[in-house]
Amino acid sequence: MRHISTTSIGRREVTACPSTGEVVAVDKWAILRDLTDGREAFGLSDRNLSVLSALLSFHPARDLTAGPLTVFPSNASLSGRLHGMPESTLRRHIAVLIDAGVILRHDSPNGKRYATRDGKGQIDRIFGFDLSPLLHQAETISAAAEAARETRRLTRKLRQTVFLLLRDANAALDHQNNADICRDELAEMQRQLRRKLDLDPLLAMEAALRELLGSDSDHDAETAKLGGNDARNERHQHNADSNIHESDRGDDEQAVPPLAIVLKAAPEMETYATQPIEDWRGLSQLAEFVRPMMGVTTETWQSARRMLGERRASIALACILQRFSQIRSPGAYLRRLSMSHDLDVGPMVMALLRSGAACPS
Repeated sequence: MRHISTTSIGRREVTACPSTGEVVAVDKWAILRDLTDGREAFGLSDRNLSVLSALLSFHPARDLTAGPLTVFPSNASLSGRLHGMPESTLRRHIAVLIDAGVILRHDSPNGKRYATRDGKGQIDRIFGFDLSPLLHQAETISAAAEAARETRRLTRKLRQTVFLLLRDANAALDHQNNADICRDELAEMQRQLRRKLDLDPLLAMEAALRELLGSDSDHDAETAKLGGNDARNERHQHNADSNIHESDRGDDEQAVPPLAIVLKAAPEMETYATQPIEDWRGLSQLAEFVRPMMGVTTETWQSARRMLGERRASIALACILQRFSQIRSPGAYLRRLSMSHDLDVGPMVMALLRSGAACPS
């Protein structure tokens, strides 16, 4: 199914899932919630989404389905539902929504929004805002929301870890030769934690704290768990055999879905295979072959195998490959997943199965 429409910024194309040619109805408020969670991937703000919410309120049905999805409220009507938002501000937010590709604009010859009727009194043409991109991009929006929620979960967990490491570091100050320098560094970290930090600064903070705590001890296993900066991990590289032995223990700790289910959920991985994947070793070897093409560095891959185990790391990589077009930085995403040592890959696989892995975007 193809729908091409003229907008204020040129021509856009919206395509339904090519594997079925069908568009499934979605709850407009559910997709708005997903878009709210994943708004950063689309470059949208809460104010942009408020305008989108007002536009959705003019669509009479709760579900968005295949067919006409164009609403044509006047600026005055929209402004009224947005508690008196000035029209100049309203136009600016609408332009952002169009630029993000979540709505389209069908312009009339005079620039007004209205519907025309045929000789039988039926609406045959509507000039206004087309909501169909929300329907056609429902899977992409859902994936962005899922990734954003996972990032927030990992950020909360990492923040807790940093707090605990700070506590341990402060308790260990009396045993440090450079206690004054360390005290200043820890005080600065505590000041930074008063703000809302993203993953990257928290990862850097965790790495610094682990290095500080491990500098006077023999806990190599702990200091080897430094965060997401690949350059910081260079001195913690191990050979491939030792990683495999460590990862075997990780696989024993948690069951993984059957190999056949994994390959059904993430069939993209098999397109790179020269022969059928018949066992977990085959999937692991193929993952090692594919990961450089995805931008996953050797250090990141070794860390994932060490922390998740061989099988779970390979499954996670296969799932990331299946949604490759929706993930901005596969290497960073894999690092974040690796931070969760008890990561359950089952829900990742089942999410792909439910969404229809053959059409991830």
